[in-house]
Amino acid sequence: MSQYTTGELAKLCDVSVRTVQFYDTKSLLKPTALTEGGRRLYSDADLKKLRLICLLKSLGLSLGSIEGILGSKTPGKVLLLLLDEQLKQIDSEIGDRQKQREAIVIIQESIRNTETISVNSISDIEQIMNGKKKLKKTHAAMLIIGIIMDIIQIYTVVLWITTGIWLPFVIGMLVVIGLGCLMTGLYYRNTAFICPECNTKFRPKLRSLLSFRHTPKARKLKCTQCGYEGYCVETYANEGTDAK
Repeated sequence: MSQYTTGELAKLCDVSVRTVQFYDTKSLLKPTALTEGGRRLYSDADLKKLRLICLLKSLGLSLGSIEGILGSKTPGKVLLLLLDEQLKQIDSEIGDRQKQREAIVIIQESIRNTETISVNSISDIEQIMNGKKKLKKTHAAMLIIGIIMDIIQIYTVVLWITTGIWLPFVIGMLVVIGLGCLMTGLYYRNTAFICPECNTKFRPKLRSLLSFRHTPKARKLKCTQCGYEGYCVETYANEGTDAK
């Protein structure tokens, strides 16, 4: 049977000597024997045990949990339960990180789209993030309406060309116009803009909204509060945001 010193054991498991000594003080890994000079000696079984400890540690388990596994009569069941909990924690952390990433992307897009947007306060940043999330639902609804409009137009045009019957096309165009008005109203009711100069959230007149130049995320408007004329950031219109 092989015997290893603390340094040899540490090298085989790619850990420091202090780590092996620390596990000894925590009663996780006691040496099999001691030399007359007091040096620790470890066996092959100790080597396997240290490798197991290192593996469990790499999975994120605490030393207390690892001690419970090593001292259990049913280590497999205990390990399975601990890994289930660890997996839940990791999933939760991934979700939090994803939310952080989405928030960063939203802020970056807002800054790039206006170039001069102010993010001097936490309230400004939260306003942008929350507005963007809610506005996505409006955009999704508009996309669905747009697809329906396209289907109606294509179908009625093909029907007219292939059969010579034009009445379905006329009816279809009336429906398309109605859906277009519905989509415009949906966008107008749920959309407001943030002025990059005074940070005021406002909703312009419908005519201004439709006629001014715009990018996918911003629109060139005149702020109703400070009179700034330029690109304002698109956001969600809360209740009480009136057109001015």
